[in-house]
Amino acid sequence: MNNSILSIQPLSFPWQTSDPFLFCAFHHDNYPKGNGQMGPTASLSGRNLGSDFAGKDGWSMYHGQTVPGFPAHPHRGFETVTIAEKGLVDHSDSLGAAGRFGNGDVQWMTAGKGVQHAEMFPLLNEAEDNPLVLFQIWLNLPKANKMVKPHFAMLWHEDIPVFTHTDEQGNRTKVNVINGKVGDSTSPAPAPDSWAANPENEVAIWTMVLSPNAEWQLPTASAGVNRSLYFYAGEDMEIDGSTVKKGNVIKVDATKATTLKNGSGESKLLMLQGKPIGELVAQYGPFVMNDNAEIQQAMNEYQNTQFGGWPWPKHDHTHEKSRGRFALHADGREEVK
Repeated sequence: MNNSILSIQPLSFPWQTSDPFLFCAFHHDNYPKGNGQMGPTASLSGRNLGSDFAGKDGWSMYHGQTVPGFPAHPHRGFETVTIAEKGLVDHSDSLGAAGRFGNGDVQWMTAGKGVQHAEMFPLLNEAEDNPLVLFQIWLNLPKANKMVKPHFAMLWHEDIPVFTHTDEQGNRTKVNVINGKVGDSTSPAPAPDSWAANPENEVAIWTMVLSPNAEWQLPTASAGVNRSLYFYAGEDMEIDGSTVKKGNVIKVDATKATTLKNGSGESKLLMLQGKPIGELVAQYGPFVMNDNAEIQQAMNEYQNTQFGGWPWPKHDHTHEKSRGRFALHADGREEVK
C-alpha cells in the first residue's frame, strides 16, 4: 500500500504545527445558558478568573471575568485565522474595526506591524446552552512582511466553498475550503500580505466532515510541502490502512495520495498545509519575529504606543445583544449578515 503517514502524535494544547504555521488553539466549550449580560448563568466561584483554562464543568472563562474570552491583547509579526465552527465571537481592535461572527464564519487578521484585539464569546442564548467550537490558527509571516499594515477580513460561511465527494457506497465527505483549492472549489482570497497569498506556497486550510464509512483520497501537493491532519471529532478511521483514533495529529507526505476511510460514526478533521517559510522564529507571547532584538523592539513599541491605543469602552468589549453577524472595517465600511 502507498503509505503516506510520516508520524502520528497525540494532540497537545495548543495543537502542534509545522512551518509556516506556528500553532493552533482549539476551544471546545459547552457553555451554559446566557445570564442576560452575555455571561454564563452558572456561578463563577471556584474559577481562577482572569486566567481560567481548567475546563471546569466543560467550559472555561479564559481571560474573561464576566463574559468568556480574551480581552484586549497585542499581536505583531504573524496572522490569526479564526474558524468559529459553532458559537459566536465578538471582535474589537485598536484600528477601530469590529465584528460578530460565528457558526461557520472565519476571520483572517494580519497583525503585521502591530494591533490589539479582543475576542469575546457572548452567550446570547438565554433559553438553551451556548456551545462553542473554535480554532485559532497562527500563520507566520515572512521577514519581508512582518511589519506590513494590519489587515482584517471576514470569510462568511455563505462564501466559503464546500467540496463534496460521494464514494461508491454513497457515503459523503464534505470539505470546507477556507484556503486553497479542492477540485473545482476555490477559497476566497486570503489576506493580501499573507504567505498564503502566493499560490506557489500551496497553503491549504480545510475542515473535513466524513459521514459514517465514507472513503476519500486527498489530492497530492508538491515535494517539500508540510501537511498535517488533526483528527478532533469521531471514534476511529483508517488512514492508508492504519487505524487512528481521534485526538491525534497525523503528518503525511503530501506528494502521496492519502486515503481516509472512516469508521462507524461521523468524523471531523482539520488539515493544515503549506510550503515552509524556512526562516528563524523568535517568539515571546503574542510577538513573533526573526530574532530577539526584534522581540525587544516590539515590546518597547507596544509599551510606548499601545499599537494605537484602545478605542473601545472596555478591554473586554462586547457588542449589543440584539446585533447579528456583522463586520465593521477600519475604513468605516460595514458588512451585515
